[in-house]
Amino acid sequence: MSHKMVTKVEGAAYILEREFSAPRELVFRAFSEAEHLKMWWGPRGWEVTVCNVDFRPGGVWHYCMKCMDENQGEFYGMESWGKAVYREIDEPGTIVYTDYFSDEEGNEAEGMPPSDIHMAFQEQEGKTRIICRSIFESPQALQEVLKMGMEQGITETWDRLEEYLTTLQ
Repeated sequence: MSHKMVTKVEGAAYILEREFSAPRELVFRAFSEAEHLKMWWGPRGWEVTVCNVDFRPGGVWHYCMKCMDENQGEFYGMESWGKAVYREIDEPGTIVYTDYFSDEEGNEAEGMPPSDIHMAFQEQEGKTRIICRSIFESPQALQEVLKMGMEQGITETWDRLEEYLTTLQ
C-alpha cells in the first residue's frame, strides 16, 4: 500500500507531506540514529558509506552517499557529501536543521544553496504523518535544486524509508 506524497512549492519553501504506517517514536528514530539512516537514506541505487550523527542542537550529521547502481550511467561510483546542522530537537515531534552540500571534510560547498528544514512528526492512530518544510534563500535557489532532480530523489528516499520501517515492525 503506497502512501501518496503531497508536495508543493510556496515561494522559497518546498513542502512535503507523507504518511508512514509506523508509530511516531519509530519514525523519529529512523531520522535520528545512524544505524537506521544508513539503511534507507538517499535515492535508489545509492548507499550511505559514511554516516556520523551527533543528534543534539548544535550537533552535526555528516554523511556520504555513493552510487552503487551500474545502470545509473555517469552517476555510478559518484559520491555526494552532505551535512546537516541540528538547530532544534523536540523528541519525538520536531527536528529542525540546516542542510548543506559539503565535501568529505564537512566544508560547505560553494554555490550550492543550503536550506532550513523543519520536520514535524504527527501521530495518527498508530501511523505517522511527516510534514517537512524546506526553506531556501530564494525561490530561484529552490528552482535550482528542483532542476537537479531533488523531487525524484526525495520520493525514492521516502519510499525506501517506508520499506525499511516495515522490516522493523
